Amino acid sequence: MKLSAATVLGALCLMQASAANAVTIGDGNLNITGFGTLAAAKSNTEDARFTRANQREGTAGTSTIGLDSNLGLQATYTFSDKLSATTQILSRKSTGDSFTTELAWAFVKYKVSDEVAVRVGRVAVPGFLISDYQNVGYANTMMRPPVEMYGQMIIDNVDGLDVNWQHSFGDTNVTAQAFGGISRGKSYVSADRSDPRYQAPSAGFAIAAEHGPVTVRFAHMQGKLKATDVKPINTLTKTLTTVGFGQLANDITIADYKRVAFTSVGLLADWNNIVVQSEFGMRRAKEPVYLADGNAWYTMVGYRFGKVLPYFAHAKYDGKGSNVSAPATLARIPTLNATVKNILAPSSQSSDLIGVRWDFAKSAALKVQVDRVKPGAKNGYLSDVTPAGVGKKVTVIAAGVDFVF
Repeated sequence: MKLSAATVLGALCLMQASAANAVTIGDGNLNITGFGTLAAAKSNTEDARFTRANQREGTAGTSTIGLDSNLGLQATYTFSDKLSATTQILSRKSTGDSFTTELAWAFVKYKVSDEVAVRVGRVAVPGFLISDYQNVGYANTMMRPPVEMYGQMIIDNVDGLDVNWQHSFGDTNVTAQAFGGISRGKSYVSADRSDPRYQAPSAGFAIAAEHGPVTVRFAHMQGKLKATDVKPINTLTKTLTTVGFGQLANDITIADYKRVAFTSVGLLADWNNIVVQSEFGMRRAKEPVYLADGNAWYTMVGYRFGKVLPYFAHAKYDGKGSNVSAPATLARIPTLNATVKNILAPSSQSSDLIGVRWDFAKSAALKVQVDRVKPGAKNGYLSDVTPAGVGKKVTVIAAGVDFVF
């Protein structure tokens, strides 16, 4: 389903003006809630494009509402004390040029006991510190998760099941989650501005411990990733096979399932008006594939003055390059050798951001944020980089309102 920018903008304005309470319908078992962000952003250059993770449009010297604006609706129907069903739809700009609406969650939940629950259907992948609410701007201090960290793993959900367990050990509350299923979606490829579909049978777990104002969390997942229509890679591997480098082509391709792992550890703290959020993550290919290994981290610190919260963050991505090695004999074909080496080479990027959040009304917050992005090798996560933009720092200014209802 495609929505025009004007339609989404109008909807966001209407939802902002609506009541801030959840809606209950009929016998009271149906509960409808929602969230959204109405924001505008602009970068200082047309020589490079700044985007969120797995996003096409972003901003490249033009003002846009597509970088950060979204609208989500969630409905839960409670059948009994043990059984419920939840659906969440989300409208945003992702791999395409226009706003699209996707089914983010759709599951049936059964409470086995007070501590154990099972969800079957489309469930969120708990890969990151804020995976359950990364699209809910109001629930986050920063305007958007740092792309250096969240660009490493673009799988948001799986069609399968998860098991959740909660238990208190004195003043410490521990939550554990294990999941398994198949993820399906699109991945934006900037080389030819395409968005090929992928699928990935995936499984993993996350465990978090909350003690007073501090929460620590560890997560690990593995998936077998397959995308048969990544045209730049398919063209390259076909050429390699034709000139006698079939093994290298098989190593590079993702047209067959390749196993990839992602691990993260995170920290949240809100103590005496001091707010800290930090996360470290690493992606590792367990089989030969062109996708680069990498490490990333960010740290955000802020201080709350009443309803106003200024904050600063630094983020960094350090690519390790692909685990595929090109044979020395490929040097006999200089152009092809250079293409392969470029694809397998590491990339890097760092950024500093400063912002302020003002909770000016119940269930609504105004944010203003300035990002200063420093691309490293292969222009980092920037896309559409012109020769004049290579190595050039990019500044992005954004302002918007987050709300829930």
